[in-house]
Amino acid sequence: MELVLSLGIGVLAASGVWLLLRPRTFQAILGLSLLTYAVNLFIFAMGRLKVGAAPVLASGTDAAGIADPVPQALVLTALVISFALTALFLVVLLAARGVTGSDHVDGQEPGRREQGLGKSGR
Repeated sequence: MELVLSLGIGVLAASGVWLLLRPRTFQAILGLSLLTYAVNLFIFAMGRLKVGAAPVLASGTDAAGIADPVPQALVLTALVISFALTALFLVVLLAARGVTGSDHVDGQEPGRREQGLGKSGR
């Protein structure tokens, strides 16, 4: 189970970084979302992932038998924040696309850059 979880986190992180480095803003937003999911899974896995075990073991005062609730609370908070941040990024993406007419990260398509230089008289 640990191998599957670590491979899932690695695939999410790698594809998130790959999409984050793409020249389109929509791909960068998707990459950022995948990267936040990978980090959330990593934080969640730090709370002692056990398969088929109860979340709280009845061992009295033994602190080793209790699952840590802090990573679960952090992941829940991070999910809400990442959803709001993704919605904000999409609104900014739509506004920037409306102003520039392109979803390229610098506002100009690579093929249109040469045409723009020709119109300026250089």
